[in-house]
Amino acid sequence: MRVARLVPAAVLTLLLVLLALPGVAVAQEGGGEAVRGTLTQPPEEEGGEPTPVEGVDIVVATQAGEEVGTATTDAEGAYELELPGPGDYSATIVVDTLPEGVGLRNPEAETLEFTIRPGQSRPLLFPLGEGGAGASGRLGFVLQLLVEGLKFGLIIAMTGIGLSLIYGTTSLTNFAHGELVTFGAIATWYLNVSAGIELIPAALMGIVIGAAGAGALDLGLWRPLRKRRTGLIAMLVISIGLSLLLRYVFLFFFGGRTAPYADYVLQEPISVGPVTLSPKDFVTVTLSVAVLIGVGLILQRTRIGKAMRAVADNKDLAESSGIDTERVVLFVWILGGGLAALGGVLLGLDQQVGWQMGFQLLLYMFAGVTLGGIGTAYGALFGSLVIGVVAFLSVLFVPNDLRIVIALLALILTLLFRPQGILGSAERIG
Repeated sequence: MRVARLVPAAVLTLLLVLLALPGVAVAQEGGGEAVRGTLTQPPEEEGGEPTPVEGVDIVVATQAGEEVGTATTDAEGAYELELPGPGDYSATIVVDTLPEGVGLRNPEAETLEFTIRPGQSRPLLFPLGEGGAGASGRLGFVLQLLVEGLKFGLIIAMTGIGLSLIYGTTSLTNFAHGELVTFGAIATWYLNVSAGIELIPAALMGIVIGAAGAGALDLGLWRPLRKRRTGLIAMLVISIGLSLLLRYVFLFFFGGRTAPYADYVLQEPISVGPVTLSPKDFVTVTLSVAVLIGVGLILQRTRIGKAMRAVADNKDLAESSGIDTERVVLFVWILGGGLAALGGVLLGLDQQVGWQMGFQLLLYMFAGVTLGGIGTAYGALFGSLVIGVVAFLSVLFVPNDLRIVIALLALILTLLFRPQGILGSAERIG
C-alpha cells in the first residue's frame, strides 16, 4: 500500500520538474535571425531539372498574430526575410500567388509554425506539385491524401489501442486518454529542446515517462475508485474532470504556442511516383506498423497477453481462474500510456507539439475504436485506419476544418448497420 502511494507522488514530482524546465524564449534580443527557402516545381519528365517559381508571397507573423513581413520569391525561386529576434513565428504561403496548375502537395502545410533561436537563419520548405491540373494531377493529389490518411490512421491506432484495451479490461471510457498523448509529446519536447538530448533517446525516455504516468494514474486514482466500487458513470465524469485539469496544467507550464522538436524538422522530400513524403514520414509509418505488430504478438503469444484477453472477455471468470486481474489492469494502463506517448511523439514530429494536441486527437481515437469495435485491439487498428483515410479524403469535397465531421458521419452510418462495430461481437441486452 505504501508503494502504491509513493509511485504516484514520485511520478507527479517528475511531471512537475519536467514541465518547470525552461522552454524556448519568445521575446529576446538577438541579431541575424532570418527565414529563407526556395520554391521549385517538380520536373515534368523523370530526371529533369526542377523549375523555379517566381513571384510567390510568404507572410511571416509572430505567435501573437502580428505580421512581421512578406517575402517574395525571385527568378531563382529563392526568398529570405529577416526577423526581429528569436522566438515563435508562423509562415504562410499565399496560395493565390502560385502559378496556375501549381499547388501544395500537402494542403495542410499552407502555414508552418516554427521557433527561431538566437542567430539562427532557418530554411522553410513548402513542397509544390501539380495542383489538380488535369486527370494525372488529380490522381496524384488523391494518392497523396490516401497515403497521408493511412499515416494519420496509424497514429490514431497507436494511441487508440490503449484506450480500447483500458475499456475492455475495466469498462472505463477514459476521456483523459488524450492527455496521455500530450504528456508523452511534451515530456519528449522538454528533454529534446530544453535539455538538449537528441530526439531518439529523448523519445525513448518520454515513452517511459508516459507509461509510468499512466501506471501512476491507475495506482493512485482508478484502482482506489474500483475498490470503492465507484459506478462507471461517476468514473467517466472523473475522467472528464481529469482531462480538463491536465490540459490546463499543460497550458500553464508549456504555454499556448505550438513548437517543433529540435531534430528532423526540415527534410528534403522523397518522391515515389506522384506521392511525396519526407524521411520522417517513412519512419513514422514503419515504426507504427512494427509497434502494432508487436502489440498483436504480445496479445496472442505471451502469458500476460492471454491474461489481458481473458480479463477483457470475462473479468470475474478470469479472477476465479487465478489471474491477478489488478496486475493485468496495471499492465494495460502502462502499455496504453506508453503507446499514447509514442503516438504523441510521432504526431508532434509530423505536426508540432501543443498543449491540446491529444485532446484534438481524442475524437478521432473514439471514432476509430468505436468503428472497429470498442474493447478489441484489432478493431481499434482497423477502425483507426478507416477513420484516417476517410478524414483525409474528405478534403476533396469539404473544407479541411470539416474533416472530423465527415469521419464521425462515417462512424454513424456504419453503426446504423452494425452497432457492435466492424470487428466487434454482438451482445444480447435484456
